[in-house]
Amino acid sequence: MASCKILVAQGGGPTAVINQSLVGVVLEARRQHQVGLVYGARHGVRGIVAEDFVDLTQETSHNLELVASTPSSALGSTRDKPDAAYCHKIFQVLQAHEISHFFYIGGNDSSDTVRIVSGEAAAAGYPLRCIHIPKTIDNDLVENDHTPGFPSAARFVAQAFAGANLDNAALPGVYLGVVMGRHAGFLTAASALGKKFPDDGPHLIYLPERVFELERFLADVKAVFDRHGRCVIAVSEGIHDAAGQPILAQLAKDLAKDLEHDAHGNVQLSGNGALADLLCEEIKTRLKISRVRGDTFGYLQRSFIGCVSDVDQREAREVGEKAVQFAFNAGRDGSVAIKRSGYYSVDYELLPLSAVAGKTRVMDDAFISDNGTDVTDAFRLYLRPLLGSGMPDAFRLRPNPVAKILNKN
Repeated sequence: MASCKILVAQGGGPTAVINQSLVGVVLEARRQHQVGLVYGARHGVRGIVAEDFVDLTQETSHNLELVASTPSSALGSTRDKPDAAYCHKIFQVLQAHEISHFFYIGGNDSSDTVRIVSGEAAAAGYPLRCIHIPKTIDNDLVENDHTPGFPSAARFVAQAFAGANLDNAALPGVYLGVVMGRHAGFLTAASALGKKFPDDGPHLIYLPERVFELERFLADVKAVFDRHGRCVIAVSEGIHDAAGQPILAQLAKDLAKDLEHDAHGNVQLSGNGALADLLCEEIKTRLKISRVRGDTFGYLQRSFIGCVSDVDQREAREVGEKAVQFAFNAGRDGSVAIKRSGYYSVDYELLPLSAVAGKTRVMDDAFISDNGTDVTDAFRLYLRPLLGSGMPDAFRLRPNPVAKILNKN
């Protein structure tokens, strides 16, 4: 007789494929004969505490499939970072509703929430299976080859820089694009996959895994501009100085600019164009280059509806399905992880929550060039299979010059 009640929620920043994981959980759970009800919490852990649930058992499979292929978080999300007291309230709600299986789709903070809730249930002797399902465009979950959401965002970044490079080649100048990534530079590094010809941009890539020096940056830009007559630059929002201070904060202080801070006191790196503006101003004033343009990709890269990796979609669905299978067969709580095998195939493992929770992965040294302003072939080989099929390509006219008559000299 069906008796289990399942609750699934989505947390953190939305992605282009997070709903694939949600639907993977719902459909796989409905195949389990023990499952009676599948609930969804609206707006993550905040919705759990508020008991804001919807009954996903009543959703049709057809509509679920339509939702699966739609970017962003169908249940809504939250930026709440629960502490022990908050997690105790979560557990109390789960217990009151007789939830037997809790699935939380999210990144580092979400995995830590699942870990604490799991501990609450164990301490109370309440039979609750807790499973964390990976998601983050930053690709910064440890013990994972890559994380659902990242490949689609990387595909967007690669294509966006390919387009910016074409624009910059037609009307030469300096173009600078700021990409998300406070601690990990994977997404910014993806800009390199948009290059086709040796002189294509991005010519310079700056990652948070390396110390950023403004004077060296300006020298790099000048050298590229002198060589090519133009320069395309990819910059991670998390670039910092040798002391670990965000460059955004340093430049803003020098120019007496006010900056936003988040609820935890950190400088707000995303959601504004301050870093791009400040770096462009440095280039203009210090290098005397007149045509300098900057963009901040911001939310565009997270849920762009026209740019989704088919590989990412498939794997995001599978991590949801595997989460349910692990929940009913593995006999323990944990976090689902993607492991690469062969040239490109993947397998899934259930890791202890303590192995993932609260930890941050950064790019391997082998992925970053010796000069720190480019990526290596090892990174290109790592990322290319994740971008999926049908990546657009760019071509050039062949140089067949016509002899001059009036301007021979």
